[in-house]
Amino acid sequence: MRARKSPVLTILFWMLLAYFMLPLVWLVINATKSNDELFTTFGLAFPTTFAFFDNIAQLATYQDGIFFRWFGNTILYAVVGAGGAALIAAMGGYALAKFDFFGKRGVVASILGATAVPGTALAVPTYMLFTQWGLINTEAAVILPALASPFGLFLMMVYAQDAVPESMIEAARIDGAREWRIFFTIAFRLMVPGFVTVLLFQLVATWNNYFLPLIVLNESDKFPLTVGLSLWNKLANAGGVSVVQPLYPLVITGSLLAVLPLIVAFIFLQRYWQSGIAAGGVKQ
Repeated sequence: MRARKSPVLTILFWMLLAYFMLPLVWLVINATKSNDELFTTFGLAFPTTFAFFDNIAQLATYQDGIFFRWFGNTILYAVVGAGGAALIAAMGGYALAKFDFFGKRGVVASILGATAVPGTALAVPTYMLFTQWGLINTEAAVILPALASPFGLFLMMVYAQDAVPESMIEAARIDGAREWRIFFTIAFRLMVPGFVTVLLFQLVATWNNYFLPLIVLNESDKFPLTVGLSLWNKLANAGGVSVVQPLYPLVITGSLLAVLPLIVAFIFLQRYWQSGIAAGGVKQ
């Protein structure tokens, strides 16, 4: 049967697509402009002089190339934090889905309640706790909170209930396999789509994390991109060092480079993300 097309929905779709893509298009175009053309040309008009590679060269030399140090820090925080959070969520979700123990309902209720608590509400208590532990201004102060993902844990619990058959687990136990081996050789492979889904959610959240690194990090060489670029933007608005070194092109070009890894991650992991969402929403 041939699908019917709706002109209204088609127009609405393209309007929404243009709305969401407009900031990225603006970022791409203005990353090719020099500081002078940034303020003398229309925002969506290409410049007469292509300055993108000049802006990258300035990024590599400004403040001894600290931008790429921020880039490396962000990759470290995102990979370790998001990867660890997804793995912990997979193990915890599998345990909650396939094991019965005393207080299980209370644990699940606590997880559901934790999903409603915004991360910013925990930033100050986290800072006070890390102050007592001596973790302020360390990489661990950013990575450890990122390892906790109540939403990811709940999502993996729901996914594991249908993705991992009880019969397969029982067969492995009869063959003498221990629980850790069952999880990593059987259950985890079946949970890969859900794992990648949680990984993508946590990757975006950790990559864009701003408030927590802002309050737990004091030295600029430990900043992620969000905090570092925000600092440059404030300096540019203040007008101080921007007189000697225009910072607006660096902020815009740096912002463009900062979103590229997320775009690449979504492109390569999209099929796992889509299948994970579909499998989690279908009752078998």
